Amino acid sequence: MSKDRGLHASRRGFLALAGLGAAAGAVGAGGAAPVAAQATRARIVIIGAGAGGTALANRLVQRLDGATITLLDPRPDHLYQPGLSLVAAGLKPPAYVVSRTADWLPRGVTLIPEPAAAIDPVARTVATASGQRLDYDFLVLAPGLVLDYGAIEGFSTDLIGSNGIGALYGGPDAAAKTWQAARRYAEEGGVGLFTRPATEMKCAGAPLKHTFLIDDIAQRAAPGKHEIRYACPQAALFSVPIVAEKVRMLFGERGIATHYGHTLTAIDPGTRRATFATVTRDAAGVETRSDTQLDYDYLHVIPPQRAPEVIRQSGLSWADKWVDQGWAEVDQKTLRHLRFPEVFAIGDVAGVPKGKTAASVKWQVPVVEDHLVAAIAGGEGTASYDGYTSCPLITRVGRAMLVEFDYNNNLVPSFPGVIAPLEELWISWLMKEVALKATYNAMLRGRA
Repeated sequence: MSKDRGLHASRRGFLALAGLGAAAGAVGAGGAAPVAAQATRARIVIIGAGAGGTALANRLVQRLDGATITLLDPRPDHLYQPGLSLVAAGLKPPAYVVSRTADWLPRGVTLIPEPAAAIDPVARTVATASGQRLDYDFLVLAPGLVLDYGAIEGFSTDLIGSNGIGALYGGPDAAAKTWQAARRYAEEGGVGLFTRPATEMKCAGAPLKHTFLIDDIAQRAAPGKHEIRYACPQAALFSVPIVAEKVRMLFGERGIATHYGHTLTAIDPGTRRATFATVTRDAAGVETRSDTQLDYDYLHVIPPQRAPEVIRQSGLSWADKWVDQGWAEVDQKTLRHLRFPEVFAIGDVAGVPKGKTAASVKWQVPVVEDHLVAAIAGGEGTASYDGYTSCPLITRVGRAMLVEFDYNNNLVPSFPGVIAPLEELWISWLMKEVALKATYNAMLRGRA
């Protein structure tokens, strides 16, 4: 691309970004034309006040008149999880991702600051940790997921920030401590070892973002003193083949070594050595399984991820797939449970092939709203979720690729002709830095 064309594309992208910000502001100020509220006495219980639960609660208050809407979540803080990768690279402070859960909730929603302890989908009840029983007509599962650090022998969250260990998924404090360890590595050099789990996971681009960012920061701080390695259980770097190939090419250009078929199982913080269960295949396709040890100066840990125990023990999980993870058994288009039609799932906990990102939640919430409100009115919803997932895949400080795709791994760009999805662009970086949080906040309010 010529310099003039590049500047023109950047200007067009900036105008698109400005337009998006203006649109978010307009939505926040007025929103779409109001729809007459459905009169009902329905009892709706939402488990989880993260992105999905909070956004849906706000939308249902606007759509329903007389419903009892109860939200269960023990956490006083709401976390803007897309910002954790920025905190872990020293680009944002921990406070950037923290707000108060109660501040996002509208009047007409009851927040019970407890976790759900048990779900009986036959009796249509939820029990809280204190023993309170909640009867429901409709139940929405939005509790997020559990980080299974215990699956990695030798690892403890107390280690984050010391002994060269990072783990940004653990929250704002963990992300800040991750930056402490990563910064020391950037300044001192050595081997950086970056991992991802074999399970489904939230924002599958996050391991790549952290690898790219720390590589970029390290090369600026002490050029030539670092060796970057990326270890993953999969046979590709991303689930979308065209994106995987692009990442592979970028890794090759930067000298980042890839270890496929490597699942982190243990660490020895004292010797700074990581153990991986490895799978190799010969020319005939015969698999050989063994353990492989890799030394590191900096290790980024992303643990296996599973549905919360209350979901796995409820009888609402898939029985024939993801059996070790427990995701809710829902239709991938309607997010409605296949055996209990009064139950829906949003976000991380939903057992669908894609969709564990905040951008996915933005598109899932209106679908659940449509089908739930239609069911209250005695009808059937028409909205459908196509697996839309967005990943502003940061490739260096100030550059990113805005990757958007669906269930079929088709690229579905929101700004065709303006933002090329597989190019490292400044405007895509700004989408992550500026527009994404504004859009996220509008979503929480039920206005996007």
